[in-house]
Amino acid sequence: MKNKEMTTKIRIKQSSYAAVMGILIYACAPAVQEKESAQAEPEYLTSWNDVDSRQAIIDFVEATTTEGSPDYIEPEDRIATFDNDGTLWSEQPFYFQLQFGIDRAKELSDEHPEWASDEVMSAATEGDLEKLLSFGTEGILKVIMLTHGGLTEEEFDAAVMNWVNTARHPKTNLRYNEMVYQPMLEVLDYLRAHGYKTYIVSGGGIDFMRPWTQAVYGIPEEQVVGSSLKATFEERDGKFVVVKSPEMNFVDDKAGKPVAIHQHIGKRPVMAFGNSDGDLEMMQYSSSRAGKSLQVYVHHTDAEREWSYDRDSHIGALDKGWDYALENGWVIVDMAKDWKKVYPSTN
Repeated sequence: MKNKEMTTKIRIKQSSYAAVMGILIYACAPAVQEKESAQAEPEYLTSWNDVDSRQAIIDFVEATTTEGSPDYIEPEDRIATFDNDGTLWSEQPFYFQLQFGIDRAKELSDEHPEWASDEVMSAATEGDLEKLLSFGTEGILKVIMLTHGGLTEEEFDAAVMNWVNTARHPKTNLRYNEMVYQPMLEVLDYLRAHGYKTYIVSGGGIDFMRPWTQAVYGIPEEQVVGSSLKATFEERDGKFVVVKSPEMNFVDDKAGKPVAIHQHIGKRPVMAFGNSDGDLEMMQYSSSRAGKSLQVYVHHTDAEREWSYDRDSHIGALDKGWDYALENGWVIVDMAKDWKKVYPSTN
């Protein structure tokens, strides 16, 4: 009898213990789930140091994407524009697309004997960079027009991809599409994860960038805005194609950038990222929108891991834009101090 009573008491105690533990588990479950959820939240901007520029980007995104915030921006209006050269990838000692043009000039020189008597094109085919750059923007555009024109869109895409996958930078020995900035790749991912649509708005050629931006930046070709050559619609070998003409159509630089944004995107950007005076008007256009906006300049200060330049640079000069940014409280990223690493494959 005593054994039976003892067994009953043990069962009651066990039942009570189970009930209490069940209540405790149930009560703690939200906290546990919350902790697991927090741990599952992906980390962003991990290649940035804990600096003001990083925090400014985070604060802006949180303010504009949190419902109930006075600065909340509807998803369809979350537009972020990025310059490419010097903002998403390197641009020294000269724009990478010019190197592509020079390499094509050498490749095509036998088909164009007339280039031998042309000062600009002979400098390109001979690789005389000092002489070529002495002709300024007009010389650069001439090389681009003559080496890019005459190809169908498919032929040009193939030429670009072959170059991107094989050509290497003379200083770093990296492929040019490896010289993209890891911290900026993280910004692109961070913005898209919070409902922002990311666009490239660059002085570089729209057709030069489109074949590889999806793979490298996660930006599809229809979200790439850039300078362009004129083109014609033709029938070749029984197929209807678009052919690039050796004549400039539009230069997407300086005051051209807001015009291109209006024509291609149709909305003012909420955020604008650049690195030079060529991006100033795009950033002014963004800053003039009704409501909250953010403008970010990448300042090249890292001579060891990349290059150090600003006001007096022959490429990507940051002079007027630097002064304007300081006067108007824009975010300035100090590459040497703010970034833990520069390129994805290097420290």
